Amino acid sequence: MDTPDKKDTPESGAEAREALEQNAAAQAEPPSKAEDKTPARERRPGGAIGILALLLALLALAAVAWQWNETRTRIASTQDELARRLRDMETEGREARSLARQAQEAARDMQGKVTQLDTRVSESQSQQLALESLYQELSRNRDEWQLAEIEQVLAIASQQLQLSGNVRAALLALQLAEAQLARSDRPQFVPVRRALDRDIERLKALPALDLPGMSLRLDALAAAVDELPLAFEERIERAAVEKQATATAQNMLARLGAEIWSELKQLVVVRRVDAPEPPLIAPTQAYFLRENLRLRLLNARVSLLMRNEPGYREDLRAAQAWIQRYYDTRSRKTVEVQAQLKALASASLNLELPSISESLEAVRGFRSRRERGS
Repeated sequence: MDTPDKKDTPESGAEAREALEQNAAAQAEPPSKAEDKTPARERRPGGAIGILALLLALLALAAVAWQWNETRTRIASTQDELARRLRDMETEGREARSLARQAQEAARDMQGKVTQLDTRVSESQSQQLALESLYQELSRNRDEWQLAEIEQVLAIASQQLQLSGNVRAALLALQLAEAQLARSDRPQFVPVRRALDRDIERLKALPALDLPGMSLRLDALAAAVDELPLAFEERIERAAVEKQATATAQNMLARLGAEIWSELKQLVVVRRVDAPEPPLIAPTQAYFLRENLRLRLLNARVSLLMRNEPGYREDLRAAQAWIQRYYDTRSRKTVEVQAQLKALASASLNLELPSISESLEAVRGFRSRRERGS
């Protein structure tokens, strides 16, 4: 069934306008007034919730603000720490770069030094090789020089032994050569040292004959010839002493008479001679007598060195005879000279001298073998 439309009636229009005005007024009033119009029972719980929500919102906002401030502070301190560390790292980086440069420079210097050391090591090795070769050459040359010196010494000693019979000089030469080889302490010198030892033992086994000492004694006797008193000089001196003694015992007149009588008695002299008187020699002949005696002693020395026993004994016999005849045999010097001449004449020169040719041939053979081996 059709209902009539509310807009077409005047009542329905007035009600509609009133409802619209109430709605507009309700919308125009503030919320508080609108809430005041609500019943108190319905308004209280909603206000507490809003206040609590507001407090929670404020607390949340405060927490957020504190959290933001804390975060900002931490971020700032972290930034400061990061900046400090960056500065420290930059400083350390600069120091590291400086140390790296220094290390590189030190490495370059070390490399240069190592290169120099390598060069010096190579030079020292080459020098060492040269020195070793030179030492070996010098060692060979030293052995050659030593053997040449020993050979020369032994050759001279052999000549002296054969010509003058100087056993002492030959023995010293052999001992010197053996000592030199002993100091070198080389096994290859053992055969040479054995030959030297055998020759040394042969020379030591000889009877003692001191030819150099005998030669020196003859030289001393020849030098003492001028000091020996002649017989006529002693007789003249003795007569002068006796005459002076008698002259001092008398007065002047008696002395004059005694001199006259002595001169008269000497015109004719008769004397009994039981022993031969020493011959009178003019003073000018005394010089030649002394020189002839000295020549006899020197000839005896030459005969001794030449081992000429007959000539040696003849010269000593003649010297003894001249001293016995022309010199004062009561003088102490004359007696000593005669005793020495007698001792020298009693020595025998006929000794069979050994040869040191074994040692000399051993040294020469060793040198020739080394020369052929080199």
